[in-house]
Amino acid sequence: MTSMPDLADCQARTAMTTMKRAGLALAALAALSCAGVLSASAQEANAAPEQKIPERQSWSFAGPFGIYDTAQLQRGYKIYREVCSACHSMALLRFRNLADPGGPEFTESQVQALAAEYKFQDGPNEQGEMYERTGRPADPFPKPPFANEQQARLTFSGAFPPDMSVLAKARSYERYGWFPADIVYGIWNILTQYQTQGPDYISALLQGYKEAPKGFDLQPGQSYNEIIPGNRIAMPPPLIQDGQVEYPKGPDGKPVVPETVAQYSKDVAAFLMWAAEPRLDQRKRIAFEVMLYLLAFAGLMYFVKKKVWAGAHA
Repeated sequence: MTSMPDLADCQARTAMTTMKRAGLALAALAALSCAGVLSASAQEANAAPEQKIPERQSWSFAGPFGIYDTAQLQRGYKIYREVCSACHSMALLRFRNLADPGGPEFTESQVQALAAEYKFQDGPNEQGEMYERTGRPADPFPKPPFANEQQARLTFSGAFPPDMSVLAKARSYERYGWFPADIVYGIWNILTQYQTQGPDYISALLQGYKEAPKGFDLQPGQSYNEIIPGNRIAMPPPLIQDGQVEYPKGPDGKPVVPETVAQYSKDVAAFLMWAAEPRLDQRKRIAFEVMLYLLAFAGLMYFVKKKVWAGAHA
């Protein structure tokens, strides 16, 4: 006949099991703590500086009634032509667009002169040969001097300079990366009609070139930029110093606006915004007219309803 286990023996075994479990839990906790410390140390050693959020800037075309500043667009085109066009294309624009209402509004003679600064290959002629001719207003903006994409990537350490036609609409940033702040911020942007994230980002990026912090790893051909995610950019600083581009002078012989990197950045960002949305002025004007029409129509329908149903409510 099997005897029942002694009570003291059962209690001893239970206590031993509890101690083993507690020891295993403490060991696991210690291992996790060590792993967390090592991970934090590794992240701290390899961490890149945080991306700086671009500041909101004042734009003439911002808001429901904003329109482009013609003089600023002309200056922005000058920056693109003398600086940006060396690497970036604008395949969707033609010289004649520079004379469109609501844009830079160059005169026809100015557009012809701007186009004539370039040579284009055309043909074939009657002899079946290709030939070179002076540019015309109907010609597209010239392409950068790269034979192909591979040659461009080789020049810029594997990066390909993007086309700038719609760059201002393609570039943006997130001010808040956590829920629900991002949702609230998005709704606030809708209510305030904030649509200038692209120009804000481009302007800040052009001014965001800094000396890399000590210990920050940059590959050959890369520059440090505090605005771009990751803080590494393959594009060398395009705007190096104040006075790099000469602006038109006023009657007193001085530039009408400062010839500074900050002003250059804003002007070319505004030009890129126009390139991406050249009908912005017309769109806002039509939207305002439609809203006035809908308000008048709603008022008319209200009084018609009262007239039609006046007898039923008497």
